[in-house]
Amino acid sequence: MDAKAFGKVAVLLGGKSAEREISLMSGKNVLEGLRKAGVDAHAFDPAERDVSDLKREGYARAFIALHGRFGEDGTVQGALELLGIPYTGSGVMASALCMDKVRTKLVWLACGLPTPRFEVITEQSNWSGVAKKLGLPLIVKPAHEGSTLGLTKVLAAADLKTAYERAARYDGLVLAEQFVAGEELTAGFLGDEALPLIRIEAPQGNYDYQNKYFTDDTKYICPCGLPAPEERQIQKVVMRSAEALGCSGWGRADLIRREDGSISLLEINTSPGMTGHSLVPMAAKVAGLDFQQLVLRILEMAHVG
Repeated sequence: MDAKAFGKVAVLLGGKSAEREISLMSGKNVLEGLRKAGVDAHAFDPAERDVSDLKREGYARAFIALHGRFGEDGTVQGALELLGIPYTGSGVMASALCMDKVRTKLVWLACGLPTPRFEVITEQSNWSGVAKKLGLPLIVKPAHEGSTLGLTKVLAAADLKTAYERAARYDGLVLAEQFVAGEELTAGFLGDEALPLIRIEAPQGNYDYQNKYFTDDTKYICPCGLPAPEERQIQKVVMRSAEALGCSGWGRADLIRREDGSISLLEINTSPGMTGHSLVPMAAKVAGLDFQQLVLRILEMAHVG
């Protein structure tokens, strides 16, 4: 599409979630990319303005650069559908499912897709029983947060309660998950096409909030170095996992590849980061799309329902 044909475009950024800081960074980059491509794009922060202003002010499309709750969980998608404004990314159901790590895993398990074993935990949980069931180390995290917020790698059963309390500060639903050792991979997709895999090498294997967004110590290898047939097979599993959840438009799956070549799916992000350290733009570049082409492609797939 010609850039002018998109009409007046709102870049939704900021928002009210714990990932507001990252969303502002993503949104700024998207806004700049769209404007350089000739799109009539404007920043719009739902934490500071009523979303009904989008209709009143004549916005024709919305590029969702929000992360976390109230932006990536189906809420703003539902509001945009009521307003009749096409938006980027997955619809209401898929956004809500993917934001909920517990329900995501239940869908994947029902479809026979590989994901680490897990258990929902509460303050009444038997910590030694959880450790025995899932093994140590294990991961404790809130079910509805991203960017590793509230996540703890637990090495001893005695530390589970503290890890639970940390995660519970972010969310009322907390899960403990089997720790899977191996290579960390991420797989972006545009429409029904998988992007090249990226292999992530973080300092001491710790791909946390700081190493994701604010240091240059993490290494991103793309092409990932796997034999082409194996990479294609992993991409097929990723696309099956996205289809099972009803994802559309674009997104990114995170997974672990064990030493024996088997994989475990961790989660899907339906509104991935678009910062200078973000992964979908890196993979898109290897696939031949620069940042401007990427944001235009995503915007072109905007939909209602």
